[in-house]
Amino acid sequence: MEAVVSFADVLEAAGCLPLDDQQILVDILHRRLIQQRRDAIVVEVREAREEYRAGRVRPTTPDDIMAEIVSS
Repeated sequence: MEAVVSFADVLEAAGCLPLDDQQILVDILHRRLIQQRRDAIVVEVREAREEYRAGRVRPTTPDDIMAEIVSS
């Protein structure tokens, strides 16, 4: 089971690190966020492809999409 740590505690602990370690922490967190975004995109693409294969969506153009938005 993971321990729950408050955001304030994390900030306080990070502030106690030497500056070099703080920069390393920032870099690690940034890379993790990028990877999480990539992972989310992969899931969305898989879901979109499955919806297309199942016939729940159809190909369309940007003009068609804008026309649909404007007519709503």
